[in-house]
Amino acid sequence: MRSSKTIHVISAHAEGEVGDVIVGGVTPPPGDTLWEQSRWIAKDNSLRNFVLNEPRGGVFRHVNLLVPPKDARADAAFIIMEPEDTPPMSGSNSICVSTVLLDSGIIPMREPVTEMLLEAPGGLVKVRAECKNGKAERIFVQNLPSFAAELDVPLKVEGLGTLTVDTAYGGDSFIFVDADALGLKLVAEEAHKIAKLGVQITNAANKALRFHHPDNPDWAHFSFCLFAGKVARNGNDLRAGAAVAVQPGKVDRSPTGTALSARMAVLHARGQMGLEDSLTTVSLIGSTFMGRIVGETTVGGKPAILPEISGRAWITGTHQHMLDPSDPWPEGYRLTDTWGAR
Repeated sequence: MRSSKTIHVISAHAEGEVGDVIVGGVTPPPGDTLWEQSRWIAKDNSLRNFVLNEPRGGVFRHVNLLVPPKDARADAAFIIMEPEDTPPMSGSNSICVSTVLLDSGIIPMREPVTEMLLEAPGGLVKVRAECKNGKAERIFVQNLPSFAAELDVPLKVEGLGTLTVDTAYGGDSFIFVDADALGLKLVAEEAHKIAKLGVQITNAANKALRFHHPDNPDWAHFSFCLFAGKVARNGNDLRAGAAVAVQPGKVDRSPTGTALSARMAVLHARGQMGLEDSLTTVSLIGSTFMGRIVGETTVGGKPAILPEISGRAWITGTHQHMLDPSDPWPEGYRLTDTWGAR
């Protein structure tokens, strides 16, 4: 087999959401910080196209690039590449990366608990992994500080009228809509409808509203729409359905760790969740993430929480992505049947 490029990948999924990890074949991108490196990848697009576009990728895939950390305190660093964005942080991807690092032996596993400090483009995240028989069985991630932005905001969406939405940050930026108000039960059969509506709502929000992160002016858009199910409380245990629409038009198969972080921030801001509570969110395929608030802080003077999320991931295979020099589509291709109309 001839190839002008070979990229080594360990594939994984976290509670259903694919998060592949590039472990070799790619040199670190230029940049003095991890954020600058991620901006270079986002602007250059050649690596994103190669691994995310068909025939090697697809709208369902996220890919993470392992790079040497810029912060000397970190054990490893990763840059997240999602179908449309190269974000500050991702819950499901951080769980996949942690699992790959430990299960593959890149970072030595210590049973019953391994602790790591990982560097994401948005900052450092603490990881605690429950390990048994050579397997990282559950990953706990102390996510980036998360905050409620604007609550109960009217948003006009063509065909839907005026919705009341919340905006929040949980390592990425969100529009929240009430699933019940839209007549959604958050079941697998609604996935296509949720994906289509979510992109429509996100696009409307990006036209009518503006997201502002006090410490990161580069991140000034809404990435996702969370269809939030009703919260049920049993003592200190909270539980809710969750479906997140991802650009350009898919539903996260996991409950979405950044959405869980952002939702805890909103519940905390409303006085509906405290440090003694936990929140379990349930995806369309029935998988779950669990979250809790481990502390309070501020982001640019804005009240914020320190969220911890947890979930499981599994390695699904290893791959060598190659490029035959005669391939007429060296960076792949996208069609609107799955990638959505632009």
